[in-house]
Amino acid sequence: MILSDEEIKRLIEEKDLIKNFIDLDIQLQPASFDLTLAKVFEFESNGSLDFDNSERKIAERKEIEFKNDWVFLKEGSYLIMFNEIVKIPKDLIALVRPRSSLLRNGASIFSSLWDPGYEGRSLVLLVVFNENGIKLKKNARIAQMIFLKLEEESRKEYRGIYQKENV
Repeated sequence: MILSDEEIKRLIEEKDLIKNFIDLDIQLQPASFDLTLAKVFEFESNGSLDFDNSERKIAERKEIEFKNDWVFLKEGSYLIMFNEIVKIPKDLIALVRPRSSLLRNGASIFSSLWDPGYEGRSLVLLVVFNENGIKLKKNARIAQMIFLKLEEESRKEYRGIYQKENV
């Protein structure tokens, strides 16, 4: 089951599902919550992945500064950080999708599953496909978080290296 706006609002008020948002009335959508742009990073190195993470290396990145609250991004891939901090309870997972206006400007967001028990201010991949680039304003609403209810609480909670990241 996908959570409605009323259930999302209730969990924000009672369980701190989402914190550090800008305007609840604007960001709360019928079946999702709009996430806003805090920071943009460009990649500076390659990374590596293996099975047990013993040889995992996360690509180095450098923050791109906003100029007069705007950033111009040429075609390519970037990491972005949201303003919002989420705290996923044991009976939910979350997915992040791009807002349609982002897609209509030739860019998209890619994100992994947000597990039960995850808490933090996450980074996701932004890819600019438009060969003319895109301008983004600080705090722009660029993604929608969708919450899905599990049939029962998960026995395990997220305990990876990204727990409580950027908080």
